[in-house]
This record gives sequence, C-alpha cells and structure tokens, in this order.
Amino acid sequence: MGLFGREGKGAPFDWLVVGLGNPGEKYANTRHNVGEDALRLLAERRGVTLKGGRDNALLAETRFPGADGADERTALAFPITFMNESGRAVGALVRRFRIESPEQIIVIQDELDLPPGTLKIKAGGGLAGHNGLRSITQHLKTQDYLRVRIGVGKPDSAHVGKVHVLAKIPKRQRELLDTTIADAADAVEMIIADGVDAAMQRYNSRS
Repeated sequence: MGLFGREGKGAPFDWLVVGLGNPGEKYANTRHNVGEDALRLLAERRGVTLKGGRDNALLAETRFPGADGADERTALAFPITFMNESGRAVGALVRRFRIESPEQIIVIQDELDLPPGTLKIKAGGGLAGHNGLRSITQHLKTQDYLRVRIGVGKPDSAHVGKVHVLAKIPKRQRELLDTTIADAADAVEMIIADGVDAAMQRYNSRS
C-alpha cells in the first residue's frame, strides 16, 4: 500500500508542513534554510515551539483555521537530517501522523530558479535539481506533494551553486527574503484555509 493510508493509532492529521534546511548554527540564516525560517514563523504565529524528538525532526503540533472555520490538525516539521536526507524524516512523519495523501504535505523550500523575493506555489511536478525534494520523492515514492518555493536566485557560475545556497545572505537581500518568508507563511495558511488552487491564483500571478 505504500506510506499513505496505512492503519495506525489515533485520528489522521490533516496536514504536514515541512520547512527544509540544514541543522545547526553554521547553516542558520543561509539561503538554503529559508524554508526553516518560514516554518519557524508559522510556529511563532500559532504560539507553539518546535521541539526535538523522534523521527529526525524538530516538531510542533497545532491547528490552523480551515475551510468553513473548521480546525485543521497540522504538524509543523523541520528535518534535522541534512538536506540530502530530508525524506527519511518526512517518510517517518507521514506514517506517524497518518497522512492519507501527498496533497496534504506542504514543503517550504529554497528555489535557485526563482529570483530573490519571488514566491511560487507548485503542486507536484519536477524537482528542479533540489536535493531535499529528491530525497522526499524517493522516500514517499511520489512527487505529488505541494511546494511553497522561495526564490533565492542563481549564483553567477554553476559550480558555486552549493556555496551560494550555504552563504550568509547580504543585508539588502536578507530584508527582501524576510518579506518573502512572511509571504510563504501566509501562503501555507491560505493553502490550508482556501485550498491550493486559490493560493496558486494569488501568489503565482505575481511577477
């Protein structure tokens, strides 16, 4: 049957929101960790704290307003594997929270193919060379999860791509990215409240 729809204890959660990045102070505030930044902002807005535990992730359980005012049970997770092994944590969390469909997983990620300050929402599709997404896809055996993509821009030369995403962000661009990170948190809330199509219509129409 795969990961989705397995029997387990307790009621299934409605959403799993994953912010991608690398663990540790060395990587904090780098381009590769903008997904973590957006996830931490969501946790702050809900008044919950991400805590360590099993499944290689920092985790908080909360509820978000959903359609028709219903509360949506949501797990917020930051994998503390390195980026390339993100799928190990996500696969375990899908089982733990009994997520029934990949469309109930929202991954917040950095995106080299988008200019800094750009936000796009994507449902399924290709991985654009992102190692975190590649790992998640390998473990879930599907690409049909949702992505909130935060543009960090391309480096000047392809061979410095890794250096680019792991570098500290210059102050002017940091301010731009902080605005986009807040937009990403808004987008996650809108996906849960109004559906991915409504969120895509709002955010993907921006330049």
